[in-house]
Amino acid sequence: MRRADRLFLIIHALRGRRTALQARSLAQTLGVSLRTVYRDVADLQLSGVPIEGEAGVGYVLRKGSDIPPLMFNASELEALVVGSRFVRAFAGTRLAENAQTALLKIEAVLPPELRERASRTRIFAPVWRDQYRDDFAALLDQLHAAIVGNQVLRMAYRDEGGNPSTREIEPLCLSFWGGKWTLGAWCRMRGDFRNFRPDRIAESTASGEVFIETEERNLAAYLRSVGVGELNLG
Repeated sequence: MRRADRLFLIIHALRGRRTALQARSLAQTLGVSLRTVYRDVADLQLSGVPIEGEAGVGYVLRKGSDIPPLMFNASELEALVVGSRFVRAFAGTRLAENAQTALLKIEAVLPPELRERASRTRIFAPVWRDQYRDDFAALLDQLHAAIVGNQVLRMAYRDEGGNPSTREIEPLCLSFWGGKWTLGAWCRMRGDFRNFRPDRIAESTASGEVFIETEERNLAAYLRSVGVGELNLG
């Protein structure tokens, strides 16, 4: 479990309690050592979370200073639910799973009436799964990992006319255009920025080389090249 997840769960476990929660109970729930719980609680206290108590006694949130739940209104919550559904339907597997996990964490601290409202929204993005969609989701995961890790990719690609080529690229971003994905990258063969359609990538492998972004070949330069002033990228 990631440290950020542990800290969230510790605060959630203490919220609304009238009696102290033993560190041993927290350790068992989180699947970590007592030492880790003590360190996490100390870090939360240093960051300003009003936790009182000590090792061997237990922990509570200071009386009168309970941390309020996330203050989303019904429309904001519906937007989050719909966004999560679209990520599950159209993004890679890793992002889809993380979107669902994030939504569960949000719902865990919502008042019952808002939690119920979230389940009633009637905007859907149905998830259809077959071998092609599973393979495409895995490709998006690979491209996303390459972007995050600045990994040079070698790929077999076919353009709109079906003409094949082999490219070596420095991937910079993925964009979703309401039906199709686009990979923005620096193409070493063309010596310029290019947009590639992931659904036209026949094969893609990491070369093992890590590229370094420069002012002339980074995300900001790419966005300028495609007219970022005219686009709302969010």
